[in-house]
Amino acid sequence: MSEKLDKEDVLYKKRHSIAHVMAEAVIELFPNTKIAIGPPIKDGFYYDFDFEKHIIEDDLLLIEQKMREILKTGSSFVKEVITKEQALMLFKDEPYKIDLIHELDIADEISIYKSHNFTDLCKGPHIDNMGKIDPKAFKLISIAGAYWRGDEKNKMLTRIYGTLWNNEKDLKAYLKLREEIKRRDHRKLGRELDLFSVHEEIGPGLIFFHPSGARIRALIEDFWREEHFKNGYDILFTPHVGKSWLWETSGHLDFYKESMFEKMEMDKSNYYVKPMNCPFHIAIYNTGRHSYRDLPFRWAELGTVYRYEKVGALHGTMRVRGFTQDDAHIICTYDQVKFEVQEVLRFALYMWNKFGFTALKAYLSTKPEKSVGDEDDWIMSVKVLKEALINLGIDYDIDEGGGAFYGPKIDLKIIDSLGREWQMSTIQFDFNLPARFKMTYTAEDGKERQPFMIHRALLGSIERFFGILVEHYGGAFPVWLAPLQVVIIPVNNIVEEYALEVLSRFKKEGIRIKLDNDCNMRMNAKIRQYQSQKVPYMFIVGEKEVVEGKISIRTRTNEQINGLELKEALEFVKLKVSNKEIL
Repeated sequence: MSEKLDKEDVLYKKRHSIAHVMAEAVIELFPNTKIAIGPPIKDGFYYDFDFEKHIIEDDLLLIEQKMREILKTGSSFVKEVITKEQALMLFKDEPYKIDLIHELDIADEISIYKSHNFTDLCKGPHIDNMGKIDPKAFKLISIAGAYWRGDEKNKMLTRIYGTLWNNEKDLKAYLKLREEIKRRDHRKLGRELDLFSVHEEIGPGLIFFHPSGARIRALIEDFWREEHFKNGYDILFTPHVGKSWLWETSGHLDFYKESMFEKMEMDKSNYYVKPMNCPFHIAIYNTGRHSYRDLPFRWAELGTVYRYEKVGALHGTMRVRGFTQDDAHIICTYDQVKFEVQEVLRFALYMWNKFGFTALKAYLSTKPEKSVGDEDDWIMSVKVLKEALINLGIDYDIDEGGGAFYGPKIDLKIIDSLGREWQMSTIQFDFNLPARFKMTYTAEDGKERQPFMIHRALLGSIERFFGILVEHYGGAFPVWLAPLQVVIIPVNNIVEEYALEVLSRFKKEGIRIKLDNDCNMRMNAKIRQYQSQKVPYMFIVGEKEVVEGKISIRTRTNEQINGLELKEALEFVKLKVSNKEIL
């Protein structure tokens, strides 16, 4: 669910207003520029322009300077209402505004806002005057390309992003956070730590996991499977492609085709790579007859799906074209729904906690105007979702009418170490697919009834969750997830025999450990190297450690632990791993 901005919030109005100020500054500096749209967004604002000449980052400083000159005038933002005919005349030299105006009904009242020497087609709201904006509290931060109306068939415009806050202190805090976000960017750390790569020549949005990244992914998936078995789930494996009838029956070809890859023609049939796992799980259900005594089925799959995303929307492992969903479908009776929903919610909280996420936000989306399914089932399912949130002490916001047409849902967002929200788990009722695929079970009274089906994802996409983890920890994963947990650094060749003994003992206990006996690099340089690679522990082995049968530990945060017995050192690391300690 997308975050809704509060249009009555003063900061929202300020950001909307300064977008107009930026547009005026751009027109003054680059007179033949055509303007498109400029809304406020989370943390700032942007405006799209059609420039005659290419602009560069250095031009942002000139635009900022001009904006501050305009702000000094203290001009008011004045709303006027005009007719469509007047709007077409007013913006006759602005093709993008004309495009927007043509979409409006002739009877519509069209609002414009005037400020200083600038007029824009705009619904508002805005602040009263420019004097309410602190000229030291904004900054233009980047330039990007953006297709007009987000359509690749249209012209590429230039989008200028800016940020604005209530005061200079808040701006500086935000800019500092941005720098930390850049430092932790999973794409940057993915290269530096050799975790994954993307090869445009092979295909955009397709992730190649390197050995270290693959190790982390395998650890995530192994833990996922282990916990699902503990919680009464069965694991499924389903194909990557299916014939067109499947997607016609599910409704994907009617409502989701733009996000699907093109069909493949084979054996006189059309096949599609799967965008979702649901129809395959239903196919398994429909292979046999089921009694109420068989239910519930808790079926989970780490299923790879493929969705066509525009190239401009792709982003490292976060937004891709091929990804693995931690999908599950719970098929149950009416009487089982309440327990199953609460258990899914509890399971989600447990999983997040193990990965180091304790803060969350919850959103309950209810019935939209257009929907399918029985009214009583909608009422019951919304009630069950509410009760599950309340019983587990989870605060939530209600998005009235924001549910899918086929059922209500809970969306859960985690909050990472940088304070950012990430959509993670979804618990979604589905009154559509069971009917489309004629799913039934024999009830206690002997009648055939339609089961309830609950879609459920805990981590969402494994690839996306991987990227979130990289940024949450800045690449310094908890010991249990670290691809390499320990490096042994002998101070000289004399102690190598003892170092090999340590290596052998730790390997036998399943610790991911290696010996660095490269004589061409100084010990301190090695320590710095492995600290930069985010290895949790460096075991320093010198002659003193050999004589005493001990280990000295240097951590990646440069803490020193001296004189641990070998057994103590082993237990120290094993405990961090077995407890899945975060710090």
